[in-house]
Amino acid sequence: MTNNAVPETESLDIKACWEQLRSVSVGRLAVWDGDHPDIFPINYKVDHGTLVFRTGEGTKLHSVLGAAPVAVEADGVDAGSGVAWSVVLKGKAESIKLTQDVLDTVGLLLFPWQAGRKDHFIRIVPTSMTGRRFKVTEPLTWWSPLDDATRAGLE
Repeated sequence: MTNNAVPETESLDIKACWEQLRSVSVGRLAVWDGDHPDIFPINYKVDHGTLVFRTGEGTKLHSVLGAAPVAVEADGVDAGSGVAWSVVLKGKAESIKLTQDVLDTVGLLLFPWQAGRKDHFIRIVPTSMTGRRFKVTEPLTWWSPLDDATRAGLE
């Protein structure tokens, strides 16, 4: 492989996907809201093969507990090595209501970033998970004359 070759994308197994999800605490939650998709940032914790997050009353809560499945995407990059990763988890969300389950979830130290009441604990039980890891390509590797034309049009 030469330095200009595009590196192969590595598919992550389930164990590696969970390791990556544990390495960050923020992702994007995709839901179906009535007649359209919507997406929300969430901070989460991994808990026994599931993702848990807190939320308050509103669109996110009502959409996530609807009949449609949800998806969570999280990613990251190691600036030193230039290796990036992305994991997508799809599944069904459920409200955590049993007292012992809520107490166990509080023990995860899951603190919302935004002020306000976040009394609802939600668990996403995955039905599928995919992930990939890849080396971030240097910009000059994928540069094309079209990039200069676009930039010139904006100046």
